Amino acid sequence: MISVIGALVPVFLIILLGVLLRRFRVFDDAAWRGFENLCYFVLFPVLLVKTLATAQLGTVQVLGFAGALLFAIGAMSLLLLGLYPLLRRFGIGPAAFSSLFQGATRWHGFIALSIVGLLFGDEGVTWMAITMAVIIPPLNIINVMMLAHFGSADSRLGGVLLKLGRNPFIIACIMGAFLNLADLGLPGPLYDVLDILGGGALGLGLLTVGAGLNIHLVLQNRLLVGFGALVRLLGMPGFMFLGCWLFGIEGIARTVAVIAGAVPTAASSFILARQMGGDVPLMANLITVQVLLAVFSLPLMMWLAGF
Repeated sequence: MISVIGALVPVFLIILLGVLLRRFRVFDDAAWRGFENLCYFVLFPVLLVKTLATAQLGTVQVLGFAGALLFAIGAMSLLLLGLYPLLRRFGIGPAAFSSLFQGATRWHGFIALSIVGLLFGDEGVTWMAITMAVIIPPLNIINVMMLAHFGSADSRLGGVLLKLGRNPFIIACIMGAFLNLADLGLPGPLYDVLDILGGGALGLGLLTVGAGLNIHLVLQNRLLVGFGALVRLLGMPGFMFLGCWLFGIEGIARTVAVIAGAVPTAASSFILARQMGGDVPLMANLITVQVLLAVFSLPLMMWLAGF
C-alpha cells in the first residue's frame, strides 16, 4: 500500500499545484480555459495517436478487456436505475438523479490517462486508449438519454451524437489504431514531434483538474454527494473487478480498468448538466468532492488491483 501511495503522490501534488495557481490567480480564467482546450483538443489526442500507432496490439486481449469494461458500466447503470424509485422516496428529484447518474458512470479521462502514463508508460497509455475507445461512446449515449429523460430541458439526441463523432479522443483512437493495423506506424521525425507534444499532456492536464475544483462547494448536499462519491469511487471499481474476473483479465490491464473505474467523474459533466437541465450545483459538488476523496480511495483500489 505504501508503494501505491508513493506512486500517486506526484499526481495529487500536481493537482494541488493547480489549485494554488488558480487560488493566487497566476493565470486568469481565460488562460485556464485555454490550457484545458489545449489538453483536450491537441495534447492528449496526440499522445493517444503516438501510443496506439506504435503499440503491439496483437498481444492485447482486446475483446475480453472490452467485455469487462462494458459489463461494468452496464451493471452500474442498471443498479442506479433500479435504485431510482427508492431515491425518489428520499426526495431526490429527476434533475438531481440525472446528475447523480452522471457522477457515478462518467469518468475523468485527464486524471486516468495521466496516472497510467506516469506509472506505466506507453503500455499503460495503450490500455487506457483502448478503454477510451470502448467506453466513451456508450457512456456519452447513455448519459444523454438519461438527461433527455430526467433533465428539465429538451435535447436532440442526434446533435449530441454528432458532437460525439467529433470527440478528439475518439478520433485520435481511430487514427492511431488505423496507423497500427495498416502497419504504417510513424516516421521517426513525426514520432519525435508527437512524443514531445504528448509528453506535455500529463502535467498540464492535472494542473487543469486542480484549477477546476470548487472547494467552497464541499459542504453542500453532503448526504447525497457522499452517496454519489461512494457509488463512483468504490462501486464502479468494484464492478470493474468483477468484469475482469468474469472475462479473465489480469495484470496491468486489470489495473488500468480499475483506475478507469476509480477516478472521479468527468469535469465535462458540469457542462452537460447545464446544457440539458440537470442539477448543476449538485454536479459541481460531486466533481469536487470525488476528486478530494480519490486521494484516499484510488491508492486502495490500485493496491487491491495488484499494483
